[in-house]
Amino acid sequence: MKKVRDNRAEQEFELEVDGHRALAAYQREGNRIVFTHTTVPPAIEGRGVASKLIRAALDSARDQRLKVVPQCAFVAGFIRKHPEYRDLVA
Repeated sequence: MKKVRDNRAEQEFELEVDGHRALAAYQREGNRIVFTHTTVPPAIEGRGVASKLIRAALDSARDQRLKVVPQCAFVAGFIRKHPEYRDLVA
C-alpha cells in the first residue's frame, strides 16, 4: 500500500493500491474541511484502505488546524469509532 497523497488540485486525498485508486473528496472552506464522499473500488474493499485514507486525511486536517465537517457517512462513522478525532469536528 502506498502513502496517502493530498491532491489539492482535485480536492481529494488519494491512496493507490494494486493499481486501484481510493479517494476521499473534500472541499476547503476557510479553516474548515468538508469531507463529501469516500470511494474505494470493489477490487480493494475489505483491506482497511478507507480507514487508512481517512486516518491520514484527519491527521492532515489536525496538522493544518482545520475543523472537520464529516458530510460523508464513512468519515462520520470513522470519527465515532475513533474518539481521538472527535475534537476536530466543527
